[in-house]
Amino acid sequence: MAASGYRDYYKVLGVERNAASDSIKSAFRKLARRYHPDVNPGNSEAEAKFKEINEAYEVLSDPEKRKRYEQFGNYWNHSNASSGNGPAAGFDVDFGRYGNFDDFVNDLLGRFAGPMGSSGFSGGFPAGGGFAQNPSRQPINLDAEVGLQISFAEAFQGTERTLSVNEERVKVVIPKGVKPGSRLRLKGKGNLQPGIGRRGDLYLRLDFPSHSIWSLDGDHLRAEMPVSIDEFVLGAEVTVLLPDGEAELKIPPGTVPGQSLRLKGKGWPNSTGRGDLILTLVINLPEQWSSEELNLFEQLKRVRCNEPRKSWLKSARL
Repeated sequence: MAASGYRDYYKVLGVERNAASDSIKSAFRKLARRYHPDVNPGNSEAEAKFKEINEAYEVLSDPEKRKRYEQFGNYWNHSNASSGNGPAAGFDVDFGRYGNFDDFVNDLLGRFAGPMGSSGFSGGFPAGGGFAQNPSRQPINLDAEVGLQISFAEAFQGTERTLSVNEERVKVVIPKGVKPGSRLRLKGKGNLQPGIGRRGDLYLRLDFPSHSIWSLDGDHLRAEMPVSIDEFVLGAEVTVLLPDGEAELKIPPGTVPGQSLRLKGKGWPNSTGRGDLILTLVINLPEQWSSEELNLFEQLKRVRCNEPRKSWLKSARL
């Protein structure tokens, strides 16, 4: 819409002449959403109406311009034409600069609505044709977050990934010992604020599947380790497989199923080293016993002194 001539900006926004700034802002938002070109593609009338709404809001949201508009009527735009700040200097919108409607509205409200309702232009257009920024304006959150799935081994050992971020190839170093839900920050790789050039950060939210043997418990690794009857009774020294090697574990004589043994510094990597490896011992019975094993159990049955259910029978009766 041309900026020459008189327009009833109150009528354009559908508000009373004594409307408060909040009412003017609310009316602008409602109409801007209705006539935005993204909502009305190819509709020249809607685009013209959209520009008219913007022009009206530019004037009525600024106390100085609103006062001049009410004072000079249809000649208001000539009263400060030399400054180049009012609609006499022209008003246009480059819709291609905005990724979506909310980006446009947030940017536009930030330009027009400064402290105490004053204009956000702060001296008009700077070199390059962009809008001057209002230092009191609340910044738009341009940060973004995406999920990245890695393997259990990659989380334990660390890895590198090359990602495509906004058509840019970015190498990401994932440190060893990350945990599910860990976030990595890629500075300056987030969303771009249209028309400003300011860019947020991109956060990678890491996740990985559980392991068939190892389970993560803080900085510790836990697992169940099968143990034979004779190892429980007589004790043993066994080789334990770790995610990244081997270790020797001593099972004391008389250890009982369900007891846990700890290997210090063999667990999950962390910033100071590694947590512990905690092994819960479970009894492992074969599907079939050899004849020699069965003969030994017969001998054990004959010489066994312990009655396993003695205390249980005493406590079982009500």
